[in-house]
Amino acid sequence: MGRPNKAYVWRRAGLLLVILLCVTFIVSASNPNSPEGFLIIAHRGASGHEAENTMAAFEEAERLGSDFIEFDVQLSKDRKLVVIHDDKVDRTTKHTGDVDDYTLGELEDMDAGKSTSSDKKDEKILPLQDVMDRFAGKMAMLIEIKDSKLYPGIEEQVAEVVRRYEQRLNSTDLKGTRHLKGIGGVENSVGIVIQSYDFESTRLIHNLLPNIPVAALIHEDQHPLSDDTLDALASFTAYIHYPKELLDEQIVQRIHDRNRKVIAWTIQNDEDMERMKELGVDGVITDFPG
Repeated sequence: MGRPNKAYVWRRAGLLLVILLCVTFIVSASNPNSPEGFLIIAHRGASGHEAENTMAAFEEAERLGSDFIEFDVQLSKDRKLVVIHDDKVDRTTKHTGDVDDYTLGELEDMDAGKSTSSDKKDEKILPLQDVMDRFAGKMAMLIEIKDSKLYPGIEEQVAEVVRRYEQRLNSTDLKGTRHLKGIGGVENSVGIVIQSYDFESTRLIHNLLPNIPVAALIHEDQHPLSDDTLDALASFTAYIHYPKELLDEQIVQRIHDRNRKVIAWTIQNDEDMERMKELGVDGVITDFPG
C-alpha cells in the first residue's frame, strides 16, 4: 500500500480538529461552570448607593451594568408579595410593626428611604409585580424568599407570578427586549433565579418551577457542608451561595466538582472582590456593583 499524499493527511487532520472543536463547544455549552463571565449581582439593588430594595436602587444597578438585581419578598396582610428584606418595617421606613400587619396599599404608601443617605426621597415599598414589570427581559433577577415558615404558601405565590412572567416574556408585548436565556451559564429562559436559606423551600420551588434555576443560600450555622448535604443540594440547585468569610479553595472545588456554581456574598470592597476571583468563584453579590 502506498503512502497517503499530503493533501489527504491535511484533510484528515483538519477534520479531526473540527470534531475536537465541536466536542469542546458542546461540553462547554452544557457545563454550568463554563467560563461565560464573572457575575455581578446587585444586593437589594445598588444598595450601597440608593435605598435598598427600591426602584432607585434597581435602576442604579441597571445603569452600572449589573448582571442581576437581587431582592427579597415577604407577604403583606392581604397576602400580596412585596419587596422588603426584614419581616418588620421599622429599619427602612418611619413606621413600626410586622410587614404582614399592613395591607399592600398601606405598605405602598410608606417611604422606604429611611436606611440611606441618598437625596432621593419618596421611594416606596414595591409590589413584586412592579419590579417584574419594570425589568422584564432587561435584567436578570435573583429573588430571595424570606421567612418561608412565617408565610406558608409563599412558594406557590412566587411560582404563580413567575409563570405569568414567563408567558408575558414570550408574548408580543416584550418582543425586541433583551432575552436572558442562559445567563450565568445556566439554561434559564427568563433570567430568573430563586434562592432561600430554607433548603426545603428551595426544593419546593424547584418542583414548582423545574425550568427556573434555584440557589441554596448557606448560613454560617450550616457550615461546613457535608458531602451528603452537597450531593443533595446538587440534585436540585444550580447555584450554591456562600458567605465570603467561609469560602476557601477546597469548598469552591467541592461545589465545582458537582458541576454547580459558587456565588460569594456579600462583597463590599476591592480586597474581598480580588480574593473571591482568586478562589475561582463564579460571581459575587455586592452592595456596590460596577
